[in-house]
Amino acid sequence: MKRLIITTALFIVSCALCNRTCVAAIGTWNIYMAYNDITDIEPAGNMIYVLSSGSLFSYNTNDQSVYAYNKVNSLNDCKIEHIAWNKNIKKLIITYENYNIDLLDNNGNVENISDYYNKSTTYDKTINHITINGIYAYLCTNFGIIKVNMRNAEISETYNLELNVTNCALEGNRIYARTGQGIYSAATADNLIDKSNWQRDTGTDNSIFVSENDIETISTHGYTELRTYDSTNRCWWSNQENGKLQSYTEAEDGRQTITRSEINPEGPKNNHYGFMKCYDGKLYSCGSYVWDQHYDATIQVLGSDGWSLFQNEGIKEQTGVSFEDMMCLDIDPLDTRHVVGGSRNGVYEFYDGQFTKFHNNSSTNGIINSALPTLSNSKEYELVTTMSFDSGGNLWCFNMQGVSNEKILRLDREGNWSAFGGSDIPAGGHIKAMMFDSKGYMWFTNNNYSSPETYRYDTGSGSLQIYNYFVNQDNVRLEVQAVTSIAEDLDGTIWVGTDKGLLTLTEEQINDPSRGYTQIKVPRNDGTENADYLLSNIDVIGIAVDGANRKWIATSMNGVYLISSDNMEEIEHFTATNSKLISDNLESIAINNATGEVFFGTDKGLCSYMSDATAANEDMDKDNVYAYPNPVTPGYNGLITIVGLSFNANVKILTSSGTVVTEGTSNGGMFTWDGKDSKGSPVASGVYMVATAKSDGSKGTVCKVAIIR
Repeated sequence: MKRLIITTALFIVSCALCNRTCVAAIGTWNIYMAYNDITDIEPAGNMIYVLSSGSLFSYNTNDQSVYAYNKVNSLNDCKIEHIAWNKNIKKLIITYENYNIDLLDNNGNVENISDYYNKSTTYDKTINHITINGIYAYLCTNFGIIKVNMRNAEISETYNLELNVTNCALEGNRIYARTGQGIYSAATADNLIDKSNWQRDTGTDNSIFVSENDIETISTHGYTELRTYDSTNRCWWSNQENGKLQSYTEAEDGRQTITRSEINPEGPKNNHYGFMKCYDGKLYSCGSYVWDQHYDATIQVLGSDGWSLFQNEGIKEQTGVSFEDMMCLDIDPLDTRHVVGGSRNGVYEFYDGQFTKFHNNSSTNGIINSALPTLSNSKEYELVTTMSFDSGGNLWCFNMQGVSNEKILRLDREGNWSAFGGSDIPAGGHIKAMMFDSKGYMWFTNNNYSSPETYRYDTGSGSLQIYNYFVNQDNVRLEVQAVTSIAEDLDGTIWVGTDKGLLTLTEEQINDPSRGYTQIKVPRNDGTENADYLLSNIDVIGIAVDGANRKWIATSMNGVYLISSDNMEEIEHFTATNSKLISDNLESIAINNATGEVFFGTDKGLCSYMSDATAANEDMDKDNVYAYPNPVTPGYNGLITIVGLSFNANVKILTSSGTVVTEGTSNGGMFTWDGKDSKGSPVASGVYMVATAKSDGSKGTVCKVAIIR
């Protein structure tokens, strides 16, 4: 009977939560990679492996399932350069941009070969091609050939020929290497490590390097198509024009019949994240951090229902300029369907993801100016590098390096453009990170060595304050070369990221720029009174404040730091080595404070971490306070999360009879419970009450969580 009661309670709780969005467990990582540019296809029996946009996925011909492999679920690295299937031992060899090597079988088992990755050498380690022969994979590099024993998962030999090898082949008792200086060969019975045994071979031509693993390039369908023949499934596999995988059969007369199509994992269009912003539970991103990266200007949006892309086709034809290098965007607070982006050549407006209007020098009566007016293609350089909507729905942006002294621009609700101050801002530089603080002031930064500065602009009076005096508490001048980022925390303190570390502006310093910045000191807690400056000399590129007032710090070469709300503790330091972070070189950072998911835009793509803090609610009620997972099923050992709480809410977990199991304080709007009592023992099956109260003691609400062991 007890089991029946518990099961019934679980069903009731589960039904109550059926409309909740599924949220990942605290502490988990996710990777969001693009799969739109197929560069290799490797048939492997019932599995077809596809290298696309530097990432790997497989298609199972038996059940038509698609599986994406990444650093979170299986692989040891990211940004793949080459793959090759070895049918003799039924393993796929994977080589990465950083020279790491993985071996993958059809059951998903992965073996890592890190020797080449860890090897220090003065030679260029670039891998150009993989040749399979027997149980071996021969890696052709810019200095020679590496022989990998795929059965034993080890490097057998290295042939340093001091030549750039682009392909190799084995035939009879000889091995052949194609180089920039011609074809070289050697007898396999010789000592191949001795480069004197390799001789120029003028009697052999390039036909010897043709292999069944090779990809054929055709243009029969009006686009560049890469294809390979699959003898097991008796079909061709190739890329469609839209970048997805397809298969077809081919008759003797050349007629093709499509047998499978539109095969692709869900994901973004590209892996570029120069700018990101979370708004209303969605992640908005665009690719370029600076102009002339020549990245597609598509805005990519990640919501609870997956990825969506803003229109990017036909815009160039409508505007007459390239649709490239979008460096910033913002969402209209009065109508979230209205999104505006700033690019290398002006301002683009979108509604429901569709392009609606373009603004440049011609359409704004000269208010937007070219940075290079004397060039014949001056319209390609009307730089708008940062922008932000104010609370009234007016768009503000900065016309970088424009010839006019008035570089601060406004697009009002009626569609009218106006130009304001900015003559005190140096003509050169790179203005970024525009935002409005809680008092309504506009802030932005100059990420350039010629004038590293922070600015506060009063949109009402037109006054501009400049902050460029960098000195720490020991009165030592900081030689700052760039101010990269800015954020306001929940206490109203302004945080500034520089190439020399993390700085703050208190209210006194904001009112008196001559006082400089504060560089936070953190006690060593080693029995001395010594302290160190927080993240001193770390190149900070982004700052995001979570719901618990903690600071997430993104860096250019040192991964990600999480700093406590009192700024005295380094809670986390994620790197590509000690975590699932895909690169230590970050370009942007953003937090979905509704879920606690922290997004990291890196030079290798996008990944995220599910943190234990969300934005706090003003009030707690039954509609916004809930627990997940719920019910907690047997075998689950992760954290149970309660969300929708007020800031620093008091939380008690109670049995159905009112006994306190455990209690604590929320992290922003989130509280986590390990499913154990105050003595550290797992609680028994049952339905537990989550009683909450505001930090001032006023009543909150109660929700339930069901546990079955």
